[in-house]
Amino acid sequence: MTAASTETMSPARRLRNIIGGSAGNLVEWFDWYAYAAFTLYFAPVFFPKGEPTAQLLSSAAIFAVGFLMRPVGAWIMGVYADRKGRKAGLTLSVTLMCTGSLIIACTPGYATIGLAAPALLLLARLMQGLSVGGEYGSSATYLSEMATKNHRGFWSSFQYVTLISGQLLALLLLILLQNTLSEDALASWGWRIPFFVGAALAVIVFWLRRRLDETRAFVASDAKVPPKSSALLLILKHPKEALLVMGLTAGGTLAFYAYTTYLQKFLVNTTGFTKDVATEISAAALFLFMCLQPAVGALSDRIGRKPVMIAFGITGVLFTVPIMSALATADSPFVAFLLALSALVIVSGYTSINAVVKAELFPAHIRALGVALPYAIANAAFGGTAEYVALWLKGAGIESAFFWYVTAMIGVSLLVYLFMRDTKHQSLIAHED
Repeated sequence: MTAASTETMSPARRLRNIIGGSAGNLVEWFDWYAYAAFTLYFAPVFFPKGEPTAQLLSSAAIFAVGFLMRPVGAWIMGVYADRKGRKAGLTLSVTLMCTGSLIIACTPGYATIGLAAPALLLLARLMQGLSVGGEYGSSATYLSEMATKNHRGFWSSFQYVTLISGQLLALLLLILLQNTLSEDALASWGWRIPFFVGAALAVIVFWLRRRLDETRAFVASDAKVPPKSSALLLILKHPKEALLVMGLTAGGTLAFYAYTTYLQKFLVNTTGFTKDVATEISAAALFLFMCLQPAVGALSDRIGRKPVMIAFGITGVLFTVPIMSALATADSPFVAFLLALSALVIVSGYTSINAVVKAELFPAHIRALGVALPYAIANAAFGGTAEYVALWLKGAGIESAFFWYVTAMIGVSLLVYLFMRDTKHQSLIAHED
């Protein structure tokens, strides 16, 4: 197996590899959001007729199971990408996502095939959970290894560019279908459209990824026949780095979910905006957030990763409570947009470079697993529970406690940033270029 040097690769070839390596995030997050966004329409199709809330809870339970599969996917797919190659891991993850989307899109309803309908829905979400769990580590590792050492922060930031693009695309498709189809049409067959779109996008990404170059770092590592990647090896040989990944992820992923997936519900349930206005505010803020990622990534290439993460930690600790408190009482959509955007600007100090920081902590033979598994555990514990905790505290009449919870977890991550090494200057990838 051979690979072109990242330093001598032509700009066009590098761009093709970067697009292929990061495009899967768009598909993964498009499908992830499509499921949540269209649950109101397909829940009655897959579950027995009855009380609507029970149907939604059944759909939500399957969604949660898919989320819990992410650490399992990170483990299995991380080992696979370390042993078989980054390109192989990326191709397998998007294949699983495509298959899951097609199953959801094509499965007949409960009225036609009975219990097989929710069973197939569960199978599809299990496959997609495995896919999402593996995608992060494989793509983060591939982008970090494919980039040149002086622009690694910039290129790896495209992981979140495509991730946010997937969210926006799902949001825009929902708005389009709501404005072009009747409620009955959406409930009858229109909800299947996003899953067909997701499968089609996955096929395109599969084609792109089949044409990717393997990274030089993996090829060199594979030739040396180092110890084979495994969870046991990660725990025994790299426990400090694994704990670092969990610590630097905890506050960042909680803030990200609070300012993105939960924000829209917060604007409706707490601030009092209509669903349409809340959607527009979220979409506009997310778009600018997406555009900001490469700029912050490039900044880390100039001044280092550590100052950027510390800036996120300090501003997150200082301004999370004031921003969320002001959002709760905002009566102008424009003011709410500015507040939401300011929160996302703060969290950009984490999102834009978290992938490359994690990749730079590990040697090539265990890098994909080292990036994916500790991240997936922290993500499930803090990011995945963000909305539940926020709504539970609101129901208990102490909604502001969630603001302080986010602040506290950012503070924990800030301590990690302060005492860890700057991976830009002490990167294990640098020795493999």
